[in-house]
Amino acid sequence: MSKLGVGVVGVGAMGRRHAENLRRAIPEACLVAVADADRARVRQVADELEVEHAYDSIEALVERKDIQAVLIASPAKFHASAIQVAAAAGMNILCEKPLALTLEEANAALAAVERAGVRLQVGHMRRYDPAYAAAKKRIEAGEIGEPVIFKAIGRDREAPPLSYFQSGLNPMLFLDSSIHEFDLARWLMEDEVTEVHAFAAVRNPELAQFGDIDAGVVNLRFVRGGIGNVESFREACYGYDIRTEIVGSKGTLLVGYLRQTAQLVLTDTGAGHDVVGHWLVRFAEAYLNELRDFVETVRAGRQPRVSGEDGRRALAIALAAERSYRESRPVALLELTGTRRA
Repeated sequence: MSKLGVGVVGVGAMGRRHAENLRRAIPEACLVAVADADRARVRQVADELEVEHAYDSIEALVERKDIQAVLIASPAKFHASAIQVAAAAGMNILCEKPLALTLEEANAALAAVERAGVRLQVGHMRRYDPAYAAAKKRIEAGEIGEPVIFKAIGRDREAPPLSYFQSGLNPMLFLDSSIHEFDLARWLMEDEVTEVHAFAAVRNPELAQFGDIDAGVVNLRFVRGGIGNVESFREACYGYDIRTEIVGSKGTLLVGYLRQTAQLVLTDTGAGHDVVGHWLVRFAEAYLNELRDFVETVRAGRQPRVSGEDGRRALAIALAAERSYRESRPVALLELTGTRRA
């Protein structure tokens, strides 16, 4: 197969990084066009990346016959509808998380993909991070025995601007951030979540008016009896802090780091080191590996390693966590899905 023609929909910070990777780091792909409702932004990105074609909608972009795949990085509110538009046009799809904002939307998107016979990969990129990928291989090899406890910390250095919440286009913390950990929990524990119990705090009173939170803790129960705990925090101040621990019957794996460089400074005022400041820095390699795999998947005609169903199951856990928090009680996944597995 010749180069894969790709269009990127949504060119904010995340979409621009994907577009840049396609343009400059993946020779098997050709970035044909970009699209964004913000016409000034999309024209700027197109000029910076030397992309000839820029559109203000996905509908216009998918009319191009030289595009075989679409990468969706628009605000979460539009993910499910964009998937349906791309599928109807016969495009293969890589969609950023979350897959949708409701299970009904997710089911409609997956049904559209199945009808069209196209491929859908969901952007749970941490599976492509070298450290997490190595941990998965060790678990599969039985090095730590049966996974028993999953623990994860996800702390952003600073919260998004208030406009991020005012727009009404983005989901609350459990769907926006914690969903990464929920996907890792399923993947690394090699099991499904059956029940969640969520707790949350709102330090910033401005978030309360938007129904959002800035700190959350979610306890997990798995089908085979394992347990887990996921912490998410929007404004840790000191750095971007992502750590995961998998405790098994024969050992434990710890994944994650805080330092940007392997350097420790010792002076008369004490000891210190730098920190990772941003998610695009910490997971730069993961995003690139994810996109390379998507391009290879489409070119080889194989099924995605992170499927639409994976995206739907992570979404179900996040929605159960949100219901648990709002209703102050444990929530079984069965309440949302109607089946014993999400």
